[in-house]
Amino acid sequence: MDGAGRLARSLRSLRPEADLKAAAIGAAVLLREYFAEWRARRRARRAPPVVIDREPPSRFILLLERYLPHRIGLAATVFILLGSAGLGIVKGGHVDEFVTGLSDARNALANWAGFRITTVVINGRKQLSQDEVLAIGGVNGRSSLLFLDAVTVRDRLKANPWIADATILKLYPGQLQIDIVERKAFALWQQDGRLSVIAEDGAVLEPYVSRRFLTLPFVVGKGAETRARDFLALLDRYPQVRSVTKAAVFVGQRRWNLRLKDGLDIRLPENDVGNALAALSKLDREDRLFSRDIVAVDMRLPDRLTVQLSEEAAKAREELFKDKKSKKKGGDA
Repeated sequence: MDGAGRLARSLRSLRPEADLKAAAIGAAVLLREYFAEWRARRRARRAPPVVIDREPPSRFILLLERYLPHRIGLAATVFILLGSAGLGIVKGGHVDEFVTGLSDARNALANWAGFRITTVVINGRKQLSQDEVLAIGGVNGRSSLLFLDAVTVRDRLKANPWIADATILKLYPGQLQIDIVERKAFALWQQDGRLSVIAEDGAVLEPYVSRRFLTLPFVVGKGAETRARDFLALLDRYPQVRSVTKAAVFVGQRRWNLRLKDGLDIRLPENDVGNALAALSKLDREDRLFSRDIVAVDMRLPDRLTVQLSEEAAKAREELFKDKKSKKKGGDA
């Protein structure tokens, strides 16, 4: 027969007497170990206490044991361990990670307790997206409404140049409302070759990277960002000049020049700018000044206006004078 058959025969050959004998032997071994353990415990209880002969503690030790609080040693050990851990965190430059970890732990506990931010309402945004507002305020998926510091979120939002003011409302158990007042893009400002979008108060909102700001007024020069609002408001009173102006250049932080779309430069005086702009409008309306072949108009002197001709116009003017002089000499002869 095969192995399976031999195994079946061997199992059938075991008799009930053999099973009972094995069980009795096992029970006897267990009883012997139990009684041996019981006798050892009784002998230990009856044995006299062990007295260790040692010198009495010093007076200093006795005073410490008497006056120091109970378990001061344990407290000191814990303090030393915590101090060592704190020193390691500081020396290793892991303070921010440690603080973040603690914040995440408490937020996780608050979220588990039912204070998770489930609804966010943001009012007043136009230039910034909802995700940008939340990122600026430091609100993320791990934040809980319970431990969200509304003052900190507001300060972070107001630190962004686009946001003039912000209000934070926590509506328990899970709604956050953010009301913001955005600054408006007012002009493009160029300084040292850098182009930026600025607000009316001169705050730099962002580097110029988007074509949606291409139609904004263009101002150039140091200090132009804070003086542009008043000057452009004055320029708006003279639409004939404003419509052909490409850029306003602040010179020496004292006065303005106008660069027209056709390249004509107009040098305005430091004072009485309104009258100079009015005179420009009149000259263009009556004499078509902006259409003439000139490259610059100097209005810095109060009693005169100086016009600089282009090279071609200057040459033509010289030739015209030469012809007149030659004809005059011929006539005298």
